[in-house]
Amino acid sequence: MRSNSRSKTRLMNEINVVPYIDVMLVLLVIFMVTAPMMNPGQVDLPQLGKSIAPAVAPMEVIIKKDTTLAVRDHSMGEREFRVSKGELIAMLKARTGKKVDQAVVISADKNVRYEEVINVMDMLQQQNIQKIGLLTQAKGK
Repeated sequence: MRSNSRSKTRLMNEINVVPYIDVMLVLLVIFMVTAPMMNPGQVDLPQLGKSIAPAVAPMEVIIKKDTTLAVRDHSMGEREFRVSKGELIAMLKARTGKKVDQAVVISADKNVRYEEVINVMDMLQQQNIQKIGLLTQAKGK
């Protein structure tokens, strides 16, 4: 008797997708009707203009083989001035007082110890110089 009752209540393995299709069609009609009514937002894009102030030429701090320092100011020409650490700090204070965004690049001889370069970088950061870079040379030269 039990076997007959089980055969009558079989599991149904099919999914009826007709209600889902109906819902999707209704949503499609709603979007098609409401889309032309929407006003697209207007985006105000920034325009490219010329900068008022020209870019500031970087100062180059040169560390030579014997760990002496020299400065080359590209805004004043290509001449190199030999300086001590104290003179370098005074020159940087005078220079950064005029121009806040003054960039400084460090060029060191390849035989100079890395510690010397780090010391100069630390000294520049203590003077609140924000733009510090390292100058490199291409391999072909």
